[in-house]
Formats: sequence, C-alpha cells, structure tokens
Amino acid sequence: MSFAADLDAIRDAHARIRPHVHRTPVLTCATLDRRAGRRLFFKCENLQRGGAFKARGAMNAVWRLDEATARRGVVTHSSGNHAQALAIAAASRGIAAHVVMPSDAPRVKRAAVEGYGARVIPCEPTLASRLETAGRVVEETGGTLIGPYDHPDVIAGQGTCAIELLEEVPDLDAVIAPVGGGGLLSGVALALRELAPRVRVLGAEPRGADDAARSKASGVRVTTQTPDTVADGLRTVLGELTWPVVRDVVEEILVVEDAMTIAAMRLLLERMKLVVEPSGAVPLAAALSRRFAELEGIARVGVVLSGGNADLDALPWARPQRRR
Repeated sequence: MSFAADLDAIRDAHARIRPHVHRTPVLTCATLDRRAGRRLFFKCENLQRGGAFKARGAMNAVWRLDEATARRGVVTHSSGNHAQALAIAAASRGIAAHVVMPSDAPRVKRAAVEGYGARVIPCEPTLASRLETAGRVVEETGGTLIGPYDHPDVIAGQGTCAIELLEEVPDLDAVIAPVGGGGLLSGVALALRELAPRVRVLGAEPRGADDAARSKASGVRVTTQTPDTVADGLRTVLGELTWPVVRDVVEEILVVEDAMTIAAMRLLLERMKLVVEPSGAVPLAAALSRRFAELEGIARVGVVLSGGNADLDALPWARPQRRR
C-alpha cells in the first residue's frame, strides 16, 4: 500500500532541515539499563530546538513551501510543542505564524509560542473546536494549514530522528516512540522499515488516551476519545495518514499508567539530569513495564524522549511546602 512518506522523502527532509535543527545526542544510563534489564539508548529530542521533536516536521513543511505560498504565512492547531515548532520554523523563514491553542494548553507552552513571535488564537479544548477555529483562521489570513501530525511533510520530518539514531547505534533490536496523533511514530516506523527492517517498532501511550492501542486491537481507527492523562501531548487520536502506518508497520502499542510516567520523569531527572515532559517520559515508562519485559529477543532498545517542555510550576510529584 502507499504510505504518507517513504525513505526518499525522509532523507530529503533530513537534508532540508539540517541547517535549522539540532542533531540531538543519544545518551545512556547504566542505572536505567539495570532497571529495564536491557541496554537503553535515549534519543534526546527534549534537547531539540523548541524543546521537542516537532521542530523536525515543522521545519520540513515550512521550508518546502514555495515563496509565494510562504509569504501568506502558516496556520496550525496544537496544544503546545507543534505550536512552538511552527513558530520557530516560520520565524526562520521570516513569515507569519497563526497558532490555534486550546484553553487548557500548559502555560509554559503558550508563553513560548508567543515568545517565538507567533499569534496565538485560543479555542475550546476539543478537537472539533481546534479544527473549526483553524479553518476560520486560514480563511481570514490565506495562510497554509500545517497540521501537527497528519501531514506528509511533517511525518517525513519526524522520521529524520530515526536516521540519526541508527547512525549512532546501528545494531538496535527495537525502538520505542510515543504516540498521540502518530506523526513521530509513523515517521520512525517508515524510516526503520526500509533502513533496518529487523528493528521492531513499538509505540507507547498513556492508559487515559489509549486510542492507538484500541485501534490496533480492533483493526478500526478510534476517532474520538475523552482523554484523561498527565501526558498532554498524547491526548489526540491517530490521523488518517498515520493510522495505516501504525496498523501495518508498528508491532505493538505499550500502554502505561500515569503513575509509571511520572516515575519515569523523575528517574530521568534524578539519574540522567534530563528535564523531560510527561509525554516524552511515556516511552521510558513503557521500557520499564511488565509487558515490555515479556517481549523476547530484545537486548538493545532505542527510546525516543520526544520533548522537554515540562511545566516546572506543576511538576506532578511536587507538594506544597509547609511553612515554618
């Protein structure tokens, strides 16, 4: 079947965005290796421009626009990381960015979007409101809509992190990436399908937003859900382009409880000195899960830490300090 991107598109994206994004490091931690019972190799997209992997897809989509189209600006809807990424990408090309953000988006992410020069348009915290508001902004501005995940150029851009991971660690047995809308997981899966077909691709998502796991189990894409999870970046459902990739190329979706994700966040901070947001810590939680331990034939695992835009005023393990 035909997918949203292929290896040529991902390689083209890698060359296109190279001047505009960081080549993030791959780090290891002996303590976390012991806890997982496997070697873990962390692709640190929390250290990417804008604090997340989203810079890859946004840069690819923005820099693929022809000059006349680019001058009209770009539009998106996002709870935060793609919003920041598109704002940065638009600024790098000197064009306007109009970003629709749900009212419950983390404060730190909205402030960052505005700080990068984008105009923020608030909406109700539902997918329907996001889409309706974004459509209206496109009509008003003439800008190009660049969605956060269900866009071929975005998917190709996200897949570039798999190219870099394999260049650093060519003998992986598996890669775990988080899944919300599926842009990152799809891009990684499509890259690995051709570059290293023996590498098993696994998704990770929170129990409170497990549409990908339920879609895989039934063979039918879940299109609506009422998410309840600390991982705000993974609350959306799979897209029309990303679903076939998850269905046909991704082996399994590992589902974790929020308590596991919070524990993973803390481990990353304590043991690796890495600030990782809840959505970015979900893959480590999956790597430490009982279900992952049951999978045989896996010794070396790539773990994509997708973002680091944690709200430091609302760390999930913080407690009010008692006055003395």
